[in-house]
Amino acid sequence: MKNKSLEERLYTLKFKPDVFSHLKANEEYCIRCANKTCTTICPAHVYEWIEGENKLVINYENCLECGACRIACPHKALDWRYPKGTCGVTFKKS
Repeated sequence: MKNKSLEERLYTLKFKPDVFSHLKANEEYCIRCANKTCTTICPAHVYEWIEGENKLVINYENCLECGACRIACPHKALDWRYPKGTCGVTFKKS
């Protein structure tokens, strides 16, 4: 059996996004943060820093609900919760 890449594995997931984000960031801390850890730690690339606008874009619809972002943020600037009800990611056995 061939080992699948991360991208191949992510493609097999099902997402049912909520209309409201379950992820929020304190933009004041994000602007001051030099390394933007959340943009590199997330395996699903949920966080994207727009340098010219000094803005953090959160693509919450792609969240794998692993919680790595809130643990890795040095400023504890991320408010991370599980999506409500039946929303979020559905994992399948491979």
